Amino acid sequence: MRYFIKLAYNGTHYHGWQYQPNAASVQETMNKAFSIILNTEINLMGAGRTDTGVHAKEMYAHFDLEKPFDIPNIIHKLNSFLPKDIVIYDIFPVDDEAHTRFDATKRTYEYHINTFKDAFLQEQSWYFHQKLDLDLMNEAAKSLLNHTDFQSFSKVNTDVNTFDCSIFEAYWKQEDEKLIFTISANRFLRNMVRSIVGTLINIGLHKITLNDFESIIESKNRDKAGFSVPAHGLYLTKIEYDYITK
Repeated sequence: MRYFIKLAYNGTHYHGWQYQPNAASVQETMNKAFSIILNTEINLMGAGRTDTGVHAKEMYAHFDLEKPFDIPNIIHKLNSFLPKDIVIYDIFPVDDEAHTRFDATKRTYEYHINTFKDAFLQEQSWYFHQKLDLDLMNEAAKSLLNHTDFQSFSKVNTDVNTFDCSIFEAYWKQEDEKLIFTISANRFLRNMVRSIVGTLINIGLHKITLNDFESIIESKNRDKAGFSVPAHGLYLTKIEYDYITK
């Protein structure tokens, strides 16, 4: 039987989701917890990777287990056993061929910027005090939907077959002293969101023009794009599947 797990984590103290030797990862931490609580070796497959310091308000992973178990009781035990920065929301059975990574149809990220220094947001939002032209940044963000090749915003030497992504939405909004960038796509390249945000900030600072932004995308050259903003302001907020409605 295959099971999906719906979870969330604060990525501050982890080197991303993916297992890494000699570094704490969310995947390794959860593998150990599940293996102990279920009394058998469990290896989780995540819906994707998040980089060091990146957070996930909604993440999915799956695992296989032959014997049935009391799901509410196991969720309670796992949440009691896991570190306080990882939480399990739900575990539910799915089709044996269901796959958290390959079946995801839409992923959404948010990037959080606080414009006023806040002692309680040091690891959850990036403090940036310079004035930004949000209208111009939104105009540039909207133009992302007209493109599919985002090699310019991808980490170099990435092992991927294509740099094509379908972006469904990309926009900025202001909530009091916080700026939030939301972007949804069928898939994302490594470092893509953080480099897009850095380039849009250069737009907001009037360092580059909208025409420059278009040229950067068309160049397919990472060196021409802007800087990558810090990881601690980035959140994976939603993953969608055609067969999951909850």
